[in-house]
Amino acid sequence: MSTVKNISHCYQCNIIPLLHPALTLYNATMNNLFDLAHSLERKKVSSRELVEHCLRNIESPEGEGDNTFLSVNKERALAEADNIDAARKASINLSPFSGIPISVKDLFDTAGETTTAGSHVLDEHRPAKHDAPAISKLKQAGFIVIGKTNMTEFAYSGLGINAHYGTPPSPYDRETRRIPGGSSSGAAVSVSDEMAAAAIGTDTGGSTRIPAALCGLVGFKPTAERISTEGCVPLSASLDSVGPIATSVTCCTLLDAIMAGDPNIEISPFPEVGLRLGVLNGFPMEDLDSEVANAFDAALQRLGKRGILVKSHNLTELESYYAHINRACLVGAEAYAFHEQMLKDRQEYYDPWVYNRIAASASFSATDYINTLERRADCQQKTEAQNVGLDAIVLPAVPLIPQPIASLIEDNDLSLKVNALNLRNTSIANTLNAPAITIPCHNPGAPPVGFMLIGKRAKDRELLSIARSLEPIIRRESHSQ
Repeated sequence: MSTVKNISHCYQCNIIPLLHPALTLYNATMNNLFDLAHSLERKKVSSRELVEHCLRNIESPEGEGDNTFLSVNKERALAEADNIDAARKASINLSPFSGIPISVKDLFDTAGETTTAGSHVLDEHRPAKHDAPAISKLKQAGFIVIGKTNMTEFAYSGLGINAHYGTPPSPYDRETRRIPGGSSSGAAVSVSDEMAAAAIGTDTGGSTRIPAALCGLVGFKPTAERISTEGCVPLSASLDSVGPIATSVTCCTLLDAIMAGDPNIEISPFPEVGLRLGVLNGFPMEDLDSEVANAFDAALQRLGKRGILVKSHNLTELESYYAHINRACLVGAEAYAFHEQMLKDRQEYYDPWVYNRIAASASFSATDYINTLERRADCQQKTEAQNVGLDAIVLPAVPLIPQPIASLIEDNDLSLKVNALNLRNTSIANTLNAPAITIPCHNPGAPPVGFMLIGKRAKDRELLSIARSLEPIIRRESHSQ
């Protein structure tokens, strides 16, 4: 088995290719990042061909490019691809990932472009002078940024609806047009529809994992401090994190390592023998759609048949904390602090749905804020103690299948209810500042369901190793074994 070697820009290591091919549940043309790197190295495909493939999907009249991208770097991406192809032809040493097109959420600064955060509020801001550090590292590793993707305005929703630029639908049941999940909506659809090989998003309460789950993809949220949020429009300084959406755990591992500046991008499966998973009880298992409950339960049964210890697990302190934040929302308070002046000066440019939710936190007092931070720290400490003896806790990423866009736009109360449910389970990892990943666990063609694993704070590589080991079982690739 061959390896891709000599990744430049300080990533000097060998990469072990996937032992099993990653599955794109709705498309099968764009391979995972490692396969693409091998194909580029062997000159079976050129970077221009990859970029042109993505651009055709973006520009297709029958596609969702207009709803998915807020800007497309067509000429620049093609020029970069041609330069990379010429360098490879001349046997110049390149990163193996040079020439692979990815998308970037319009929350990140990219040099020469105005970062709008899916809104018109920031339209008058000057173009960014520099790339956000996370994006700069990806470019240094050779990835081509094909464009910036649509998102929920200011990342403040788990639905993925954008009143200004349109809403790209989940790839599931396109005729009905269902929500893609938010806030990194365009990021997920850019991958599911092969407009990019992978995407970079952010996650404050589930904004990479919700759209990944509702679009049949893998989404990863790291421990917040692992990847710099500099050059990224903030939502909540206490909770914001940067994460990838891709077709496999291994692809997410690669992107995470590069953005974190981790030279070790190789990941090995975690030994299944002795692996201990806690199935979170209580509110995370309430109000599940039948499709979600059935797919999640079937995945648990497959894991149990492989000899993996799967047991019920209660987190009483987490239940108590969530009862508290229903009355005092940390995200709302920190979002209001950032938006306060803009809410006064540029109210007419906000989507009223987003404006009203941010403005509602104006009454959040300094005492409320300090108490919430203290309660969160206490919750983290006590929950970590309760999780001793487990390698990860598991739960459905999103309790609902993708809901029809039209019904949520028409019914404000319903949209608020669905938004709260979409965010409920994923936000647990943000509260705990723990790494978390969602992996598809549904049957092909069925409504998309995400199986989420939450690891230990600052043990991101361990969780990714566990996820790689369990991915084929969760995805049903090994259910007959």
